[in-house]
Amino acid sequence: MFPKPKSVLLPNTYAFESEPMVKPTGFREYDARWLFQKEINLMGVQALGMGLGALIAELGVKQEIVTGHDFRGYSASIKYALISGLMAAGCRVHDIGLAVTPMAYFAQFDLDVPCVAMVTASHNDNGWTGVKMGANRPLTFGPDEMTRLKEIVLNADFKNKAGGSYQFHENYPARYIADLTSRAKLKRKLKVVAACGNGTAGAFAPQVLDAIGCEVIPLDTELDHTFPKYNPNPEDMEMLHAIRDAVLHHKADVGLGFDGDGDRCGVVDNTGEEIFADKVGVMLARDMSAIHKDAQFIVDVKSTGLFITDPVLQKQGAKTAYWKTGHSYMKRRTNETGALAGFEKSGHFFFNKPYGRGYDDGLVSAIAICDMLDRAPGKSMADLKNALPKTWSSPTMSPHCADEVKYGVIDQVVKHFEGLQAKGAKIGGQSIRDLVTVNGVRVTVEDGSWGLVRASSNKPELVVVVESPVSEQRMHDMFEMVNSVLRTHPEVGEYNQKI
Repeated sequence: MFPKPKSVLLPNTYAFESEPMVKPTGFREYDARWLFQKEINLMGVQALGMGLGALIAELGVKQEIVTGHDFRGYSASIKYALISGLMAAGCRVHDIGLAVTPMAYFAQFDLDVPCVAMVTASHNDNGWTGVKMGANRPLTFGPDEMTRLKEIVLNADFKNKAGGSYQFHENYPARYIADLTSRAKLKRKLKVVAACGNGTAGAFAPQVLDAIGCEVIPLDTELDHTFPKYNPNPEDMEMLHAIRDAVLHHKADVGLGFDGDGDRCGVVDNTGEEIFADKVGVMLARDMSAIHKDAQFIVDVKSTGLFITDPVLQKQGAKTAYWKTGHSYMKRRTNETGALAGFEKSGHFFFNKPYGRGYDDGLVSAIAICDMLDRAPGKSMADLKNALPKTWSSPTMSPHCADEVKYGVIDQVVKHFEGLQAKGAKIGGQSIRDLVTVNGVRVTVEDGSWGLVRASSNKPELVVVVESPVSEQRMHDMFEMVNSVLRTHPEVGEYNQKI
């Protein structure tokens, strides 16, 4: 018998070393995230492995799984604890070692293995750990699988059996890099800043971009799990400003920033201005729909309204639908609809054939951006950006809100706006034109300005995004409107960044 996990144990005690600890809130909507040693211990990770092995068997999937780990000081130990649990459950484990998350997704196809468990806290600050899991490539778990996994683990409802095995695949990154770079080189000589924030992508991104024909300016590509400069998150302005400075100093054509586990890519143009990922998505959609007739795209609710209103996309017959934010939701929807690509404002992009295999990979995104520039000789990244209709949009802003209460707060915020719409009430002198409630609430008013508020799926935070096609002032007006509603809830704390 393996003991039932406790939700809290005190570090530096006998119990902490003898019992599993797993805080229930670590099971998120589509992956798992915990503060290591505060919310989960190594025996808790072992329990997670046994639970995942049991769930895989319950789903009727062959118990064979790829695993890897990101570059944090504790990730390897967490991976080996997870592996011990998977093997106890009877799984055959394929370990690809230190990896970016999309390398593990690639290995599912390359090694013909159905399941994946990648140990990563993605872009979360140091101290966090987590696992991205799937049992049906190229998809990762959604709420149903995560809810069932939580039940199995917290109840210690394991079905352990003999037959588990372990195989380490030596020098595996070479296979992943070869897959990305076995293609024609770019015709245009692009000077590219590759920024990795000292995270895992630093081991791979510069050589991939070099191999496709770029002149690479490496920025913070040395692996250092203390993240001495900034957290590797291309949505944070600190990282984007560091890329801007490097682009301007080196007179680069584009700056590309990769997050901690390499499944996202942020972009800075040749003038040093950041282009938020949803606008990059519109630029790529223009490029792709010019080649592929009647292209379909899926975008998340945080993304710009240009996907619907852009005259070039309309002329080229592109069709776009909005969907829930979250890499698993977006990946699944892009797969189900057979869309050419899915774009998420956070920078998770999902390319189906002929561009990719349906999973999110920051390097596949980077290559698509380089190819777009290659197909536009004489035009800079800024030229392509400036060709879009002008809108004023915010970065992703996240006020603190505890995991235990954040969904309840959002439910009340949704009801508030639904009530206003039902009464025909105006916000800032304008009627509500549209409410999208597939994921929190996105409020659009008469002039096309909109504000979104939703619960973060992987941190104790809410998510706020605003945009206006009219003016910068109207963008600020929408933020003040959304924020004034949030301030009526004392559970909502300070923002990580504001406009």
